[in-house]
Amino acid sequence: MAVAMADEIITLDHVVREFRRKGGETAHEGVVRAVDDVSLSVRAGDIYGIIGYSGAGKSTLVRLINALERPTSGQVRVMGTDITGLSETKLRTIRQKIGMIFQQFNLFSTKTVAQNIAYPLQLDHWRKDYQERRVRELLEFVGLEDHASKYPSQLSGGQKQRVGIARALATNPKILLADEATSALDPETTEEVLALLKRVNERLGVTIVLITHQMAVVQRIANRVAVMSAGRVVERGPVYDVFAAPRRDVTRRFIATALAGVPDEARVEALHREWSGRIVTVLVRQRPVASGPDRPAVPVSGQDVSELLARYDMRSDLLFGGIDTVGGAAVGAMTYELDMGRPGADAFLEALREHSDVVDFGTAAAPVAYDDAVARVRDTGARDGVTDDALDDASNDATNDQVGEDA
Repeated sequence: MAVAMADEIITLDHVVREFRRKGGETAHEGVVRAVDDVSLSVRAGDIYGIIGYSGAGKSTLVRLINALERPTSGQVRVMGTDITGLSETKLRTIRQKIGMIFQQFNLFSTKTVAQNIAYPLQLDHWRKDYQERRVRELLEFVGLEDHASKYPSQLSGGQKQRVGIARALATNPKILLADEATSALDPETTEEVLALLKRVNERLGVTIVLITHQMAVVQRIANRVAVMSAGRVVERGPVYDVFAAPRRDVTRRFIATALAGVPDEARVEALHREWSGRIVTVLVRQRPVASGPDRPAVPVSGQDVSELLARYDMRSDLLFGGIDTVGGAAVGAMTYELDMGRPGADAFLEALREHSDVVDFGTAAAPVAYDDAVARVRDTGARDGVTDDALDDASNDATNDQVGEDA
């Protein structure tokens, strides 16, 4: 039986959510499993990203947290209370401590900014003077003091989302659920809204569950992340660990949208046309990834390339790369052309592989097929002899068997 940690504010224990659909000749064909045996925990104070492509089940999962959806099986606990079978009357107290913001803002077009923010307070029958004071506080917090009397049609997308955030904070929630809250915003406005959410977390102590299909959003503010695919959580952990040592193809695809360090196949072909030497990409991982229930420890990578180049008197050109800061540490990749005609070239490459994860694309005269080159270091535990099969077996055993594994 799963044991919840003292600081867990949300736990999902082997949760399944099925929907029936019309059509299908058998009962099985008429069932869609939107959430499939998911166990995860969110600690108080987390900004927890849940990422997945459309149809992955992430929005259904977040609706289970405030009981807008009820699980077909499994247990959902929020702030220490099992909400799985609570009546609507008893859920009211729980929901007062859960705010929610949406992709399309969901503001009342006929109410002013101040009236939109005050709406939850009116539902909870706050005294009029308390309502007015709370609205003023929230307008100042989200930077909309001068817009209190405006209507949503007079606001930009970013301003509308600020109103949505203020409204969600009106009743002093402990938890904020953000369902694709930045998907309708341009990049600059997205940054502003994410900075505001970060401030909500740090200054007000609100736990945030961030539903998104944008890995860059997770990278920007989350401290932990779960990756969903086909209703299941396929990978999870601290954001740095998942970025620095992704284990699943779906995770790698998401990371590729946020980190641009590894060249794609077309770029490698172009590099071979322009450069005759050995093309190698060195993965950069500034700090190691600690072992966990469903992932092995992974060492640093790419930290001594310059020292090795000097030691072996290697001639190289830096052709492509990108480094990002994730969780306070560097993650990325750098691509070099190496002159393998140097006397110590083979020894250099061997030493480089001992200290770093290297994708070897070969030379223009003898190229290595892109998929083959990448496959040799797909799992960043390759230097320790950890195979794809071993990692998959470990994940299948552990991924959905523990609730407290993220502690």
